[in-house]
Amino acid sequence: MKAQDRKMIGGILAVGVGIGGILALTLALPPGVGIGNAQPVQQPSAKVTAKTSNVVLIGPTTTQSDYVSVMCNDIKTANQKDLFITAALEVGLFTRTVVPPEAEARAGVHVRVQLDGQDVEPGVVIYGRRIQTLRSDETIELSLGQSLEAASFSFVAVDVPQGIHQICVQARVETGGSGTFSAEGAVGKGTMTVESVRLIRGEDVANVD
Repeated sequence: MKAQDRKMIGGILAVGVGIGGILALTLALPPGVGIGNAQPVQQPSAKVTAKTSNVVLIGPTTTQSDYVSVMCNDIKTANQKDLFITAALEVGLFTRTVVPPEAEARAGVHVRVQLDGQDVEPGVVIYGRRIQTLRSDETIELSLGQSLEAASFSFVAVDVPQGIHQICVQARVETGGSGTFSAEGAVGKGTMTVESVRLIRGEDVANVD
């Protein structure tokens, strides 16, 4: 074993043990002097936050029993605010029917946004839906492929209190049919943006032709 090197530097005893050894430091502190705990980093208030995903969020599947959170993000509001939440997703549908005599295949992707576990208005939105019906006395098989298409919708949460809030975009695939059929749905890439604003109260929105 190599000899140890000992030095006193400003009340610090340093002991070195060769190359690849251990360096130990002992602090000589006056009585009553302690080391304070680091303060947690506080999340600042934000006007805009965003979340993106470049991977498949829900692979091809049949009916799901419940909604799946595909994107979540936190935002801190300084005062009582309103939130504009936009969820853009790629959705894909696949349907297949075989006759005779008759068959129907249904597929859809439903999306909702939740703020702290509660649905944000206007509630559930259908991002994609297909109903395929085939009738014939001849033997026919019809399949419609699962091409992905983008869909976007804006949700609005009003009078959001001060504090840190979690916002989640959730999706659910729903399929069904009759006869000889198969149906699937999928969710591809996605983006969620959240903007903190203050809406004008008592204003009506007029439709312009």
